[in-house]
Amino acid sequence: MNELVQIGKAAAKKPHGKAPKETTRTNDPERTRANILEVAAVEFGEKGLAGARIDEIAAATQTSKRMIYYYFGSKEGLYLAVLEDSYKRVRDIEAELHLQDLEPEAALRRLVAFTFDHHLNHENYIRLVMSENINRGQYISQSRHIQELNVPAIAAIKNLYERGVKAGAFRKGLDAVDIHASISALSFFNVSNRHTFGVIFKLDTRSASYIAHRRESCIEMIVRFMRKD
Repeated sequence: MNELVQIGKAAAKKPHGKAPKETTRTNDPERTRANILEVAAVEFGEKGLAGARIDEIAAATQTSKRMIYYYFGSKEGLYLAVLEDSYKRVRDIEAELHLQDLEPEAALRRLVAFTFDHHLNHENYIRLVMSENINRGQYISQSRHIQELNVPAIAAIKNLYERGVKAGAFRKGLDAVDIHASISALSFFNVSNRHTFGVIFKLDTRSASYIAHRRESCIEMIVRFMRKD
C-alpha cells in the first residue's frame, strides 16, 4: 500500500508566525490509484453505488476523500473507473487464451471453461455487473472504453466460429454476440443465483463436485449448441 508522508509536523517546527498547512504527498501515484480501485471494487460490489461510502474507501486505503476525488472526480467517476477496470481485466486475460492456435472445438471449450472459472473466482465482478444492471446500465453507457474493450472479444468469437464452420465442426447461421451471450449467461447464473438456487433445491452449490458438474455441463451445452448435426 502507498505510504503517505506527512510533512505538516516538520514544517510546524519552523519559526513562523502562523502554523503552516499540513500537506500530503504520495510516493507512487499509480499504485495508490490501483489500490483505490481494488478497494472500491469490493465496496461497490457489496453495497452498490448508492450504499457505497467514499469515507470507507479512504479509510481502507489510508488515503483521503480529497485524494480520491483528485484521481476520479466524484463517487460516480470512481464507480465508472471500477467498472472499466473490471471489464479490462477480463478482456486482457481472454486475449492471452490464444484461441487462434487451437482447433475450433478445442478453442470453444477453452473459452467457455475460462469464462466459467473467471466468474466463479470473481464473485465481486458478478456483483458489480448486477449492480450496474440495477442502474439500467446508466453509467456503463457513458464509457466508450468499455464498449471498445468488447470489440476484440466478439471478433475472437467470430473468428473461432467461422473457422469452425469452414472446418465443418459448427453449424451455420449463428451470431458471435449471441454465442457470447449464451456463454456469459450459463457462467453468470452459477454465481449470481447460487445462494437462492442452493436454498430452494437444497444443493451445496459451493461443493467441488457440484461446481465440476456445472462446469462440464456448461461446456457441453455450448459445444452441442454450436456443433454441426
